[in-house]
Amino acid sequence: MKAAAVSKPSIGVREVAVDAMMIALTLAATMFVNLRLPIASNGGLIHLGNVPLILASILLGKRTGAIAGAFGMGLFDLMAGWAAWAPGTFITVGIMGYVMGVIAGKRNGESFWLNTLAVIAATAIKLAGYYVTELIIYGNWLAPFASFPGGLVQMGVAAVIALPLVPVLKAALRRTRRA
Repeated sequence: MKAAAVSKPSIGVREVAVDAMMIALTLAATMFVNLRLPIASNGGLIHLGNVPLILASILLGKRTGAIAGAFGMGLFDLMAGWAAWAPGTFITVGIMGYVMGVIAGKRNGESFWLNTLAVIAATAIKLAGYYVTELIIYGNWLAPFASFPGGLVQMGVAAVIALPLVPVLKAALRRTRRA
């Protein structure tokens, strides 16, 4: 009888460390740089957590983007006392990170237009995901629309900050991988 082959883990220590760092950056940017909007009762929260989410998804790929978004922003909801939102955040933002990574990954994050398309797709996912989350929480078909302006502003600001950083950070990543 042959001994069973021992397979290598699919991710290594480096990937786990990078994922943990991106979770921490996403959590910190969500927690410490935010502004609650005074639009209706659920107008939303503007925060910069989407900046590291966008960067992780485009520069490091769909897996890291999904993990950083789901855990970073999901943990924020739990720590900020918004536990009812945490499952919706975990699912919605995880999908956002994954989809951005898939779209931007088609050209390895090199195409500004694909990166922009990735952010636009993530914005649509954000609006739809939080609409469903709020529908479940509030039980009202109209109330979730009040958070759309906040979601659009949040993603727009994040895109304006993150997209110009992509080529700069991509070049830095290339240099560190060669070293």
